[in-house]
Amino acid sequence: MATVLSYDIQKTARLIPGYDPFATAGDAWFDEDRAQLAIEFFPECLKHIEGIQAGQPFVLEPWQQAIAANLFGWYRKVKGRAVRRYRECLIFVPRKNGKTPLAAGVGIYHLFCDPERGQQNYIAASTREQAGLLFRHCSGMIEQEPELRERCRIYGGNAPGGQSQSIVIQGKRSFLKVISGDVKAGKHGKNSNLAVVDELHEQPDRDLTDTLRTSMASANKPQPLLIYLTTSDFEREGSICNEIHDRACKIRDGILDVPSFLPVIYEASKEDDWTDPGVWARCNPNLAVSVSEDYLRDECKHAQDSPTYENTFKRLHLNIRTEQDVRWLAMDQWEACGGPVGLATLRDMPCWMGLDMSTTTDVTALVQCFRDDDGHYWLVPHFWIPDDKARERENRDRVPYLAWANQGLVKRTNGNAVDYETVRHDIVELAKQCNLQELAADPWNATHITQELEKTDGLPVVEHRQGYASMSGPMKEFEAAVLAGRVHHDGNPVLRWMISNVTADMDPAGNVKPNKAKSGGAGRIDGAVAAIMAVGRAACGDGGSFNDDSVVIA
Repeated sequence: MATVLSYDIQKTARLIPGYDPFATAGDAWFDEDRAQLAIEFFPECLKHIEGIQAGQPFVLEPWQQAIAANLFGWYRKVKGRAVRRYRECLIFVPRKNGKTPLAAGVGIYHLFCDPERGQQNYIAASTREQAGLLFRHCSGMIEQEPELRERCRIYGGNAPGGQSQSIVIQGKRSFLKVISGDVKAGKHGKNSNLAVVDELHEQPDRDLTDTLRTSMASANKPQPLLIYLTTSDFEREGSICNEIHDRACKIRDGILDVPSFLPVIYEASKEDDWTDPGVWARCNPNLAVSVSEDYLRDECKHAQDSPTYENTFKRLHLNIRTEQDVRWLAMDQWEACGGPVGLATLRDMPCWMGLDMSTTTDVTALVQCFRDDDGHYWLVPHFWIPDDKARERENRDRVPYLAWANQGLVKRTNGNAVDYETVRHDIVELAKQCNLQELAADPWNATHITQELEKTDGLPVVEHRQGYASMSGPMKEFEAAVLAGRVHHDGNPVLRWMISNVTADMDPAGNVKPNKAKSGGAGRIDGAVAAIMAVGRAACGDGGSFNDDSVVIA
């Protein structure tokens, strides 16, 4: 393989965004020939396996060349032996920028070109499906190159995520195995040389990454390498992706001095204009190669037209860490619907109520929805919280429950659990003051009170579950009504906070529902759920449903 330098390899190595590997080298040195060897291995020995480039040499783009040059070109001395400088690397790039083929190529290069015998190399993914995709790239690249194919044996076929999916060089007693996070991590990585974790943001916890990291502690393995490839995660407790990204940013910015960590970070900031093609180009190093500007333009237009998709676009295509996985409503659009709501003018309008009962120690919410003949909705929310838990909930959620209670926005009930009789009494009183059509409630957590309201108090109670079938239509109508200015509210800060917390789950058919777990759990979106149910019932009118073809929404 040629080692004559055809371009400035040091200039290539400096193409890491915001990071200069030479300025942080310390006593390490850059071996240009070894860097060039790694770069040239890809087009000389590997071919793409899919798409319009299938069968073509895997020519690394400049940003990929920089990664290969740095990972395999830097060395330092340990006990008189030259070992690789970098032991850890984060490759943080948006979706469709070729992370999976790159991960497969790095794994193959390490297996065949690292001289060490007895290698234990792993490429890990969060799911069996993703692991199967990785293995398909590894085996497919090797099968297209006779010299590589003759030197190894491939086990496991192309079945997604099989435990036996591995590539073995028997003469070196070395292997490259593809594993998935849904198999116990402790079974793998006893003494790893290389570990590549693909789609780190999809890891549900830190178990797999910690197992692989600790497997590299052996003194007999002097130059282990742990690589993370990922797009951005959203803000969530316990995210190993966010933890590693935060650390990598501090290393890139010079806040932490860790010469053995290579931070490769392509991202936009929250202050950037996410609709600007210039921002897209800065964040997507494979633009016009594996991701097209037309595709990003279509995705951006979708995000502008549908607030539910905005956070998805920002996170997956610009690497912006969002507060939610999938945003439901943009708060500026919600606030545009605010204004005085005069109950006196609403009393004769038909009214639908949505009731979301909390667990015994959290917030309970009821929202009244008044509808006129033109399809406009007026929302009036009501909230209850156990008095003994108000301070605890305030500290947990970091919102002013006590101040809201003093302002009359939240009612504190006696004791340390929600007082169902107080809630029931208040609902009955509200029903007397309006033209109530229905009271919608999820039977979970509310069976007793709804039975009392229906059988004892005579209110028209309807069951409203919170799965896709029941919630998708109401959520979409609520969103459409907000965008059209057909929702009216008085700016209630409790309801506003709960609306802002809502994360939407979407199934493959495009149906949506609120996700309480991702939104922060019970007590944080109850008012939003109650409002969605009330609007959904109001949109259907008397006795209809979103699953009924006869329903016509104004």
